[in-house]
Amino acid sequence: MASSANNQTFQEIKLAIKKRQLAPIYILSGEEGYFIDELVKDFEALVPEDERDFNLYALYAPEITPETVMATCKRFPMMSERQVVILKEAQAVRADLINKLHIYAENPNPSTVLVICFRGDKAKGKDLLDKAKANGGVMFESKRPTERNIDPMIASLVKDKGLTIEPKGIAMLRDFIGLDVAKLYNEINKMALVLGKGALITPESIERNVGVSKDFNNFELVDAIAAKDSAKVFRIINYFRSNPKKNPGVLTIAAIFSYFSNLMVCQFARDKSPNALMSELGIKWPKQLERYTKGMRNYNAYKSIEILTALREFDTKSKGIGSRQSEWDLMHDLMFRILTCTGKIEI
Repeated sequence: MASSANNQTFQEIKLAIKKRQLAPIYILSGEEGYFIDELVKDFEALVPEDERDFNLYALYAPEITPETVMATCKRFPMMSERQVVILKEAQAVRADLINKLHIYAENPNPSTVLVICFRGDKAKGKDLLDKAKANGGVMFESKRPTERNIDPMIASLVKDKGLTIEPKGIAMLRDFIGLDVAKLYNEINKMALVLGKGALITPESIERNVGVSKDFNNFELVDAIAAKDSAKVFRIINYFRSNPKKNPGVLTIAAIFSYFSNLMVCQFARDKSPNALMSELGIKWPKQLERYTKGMRNYNAYKSIEILTALREFDTKSKGIGSRQSEWDLMHDLMFRILTCTGKIEI
């Protein structure tokens, strides 16, 4: 979905930079620093290496005055059509100081690209923001991924690299890497280099290049739990026990918790048609829904509540509270409890 002229997405800004369709001012803010860092690299790359000494300025807001920033921006590039001025760490100065840049934003130099970075925080300076928007500036808020939007984000990252990916591949990357955007980018970049443009990322290629097993992973474990395939569940858990560094228990518990939380959404949904459930869960592919329809045949809402309670108890015990069992002994007991739950809730 296209953004407004002032508020643009990460991909939209990257494409505009690539096409050299540049705004006079960019204000980058938000909690997820990775996207801001990547855009800063792209802005820096606008200036050729041999011109960077006099057409690229990296300024640090806590070390410089707004007046000096404005004076730098008003200069004209040397033997080039543009200069790039990047103001970093803007989140570290008071709003009233950064707001003084509204004087420049009211009449920006057309041969300067000013990039203001509020890394890890919200943009501030009401007058600055208003004047920047009124004069063609672009705003970007870098949001951290959530459990709900991480799958579409992975699919988008893969698409940006000219690749496609199987739904199971998305789940493997999500469960193995979690919400670490920098690591996701690095692994997808690595596969793009190895596989080549137009390739399909399969579970096998992830196993070869990322190091997560296509048969023994959290995706397969959750599928086995959904199907109540106890032999497969304990086979995977035993594999995890023998390879703990590649299979941290915290990610396994997070994957199971996410599954049963979503399963409860399905169980309490009024409209249980496939399209309605996919919309409720925020998923794109019918194949992703299969594990939930399978789960609804094997678990009712009371069983889901009992399992979520068991997961919370596991979390407490794994921290050494009320138990001296090892994490993997606790995990083994948890799997047995999930597979044999009766749905009897004590009130």
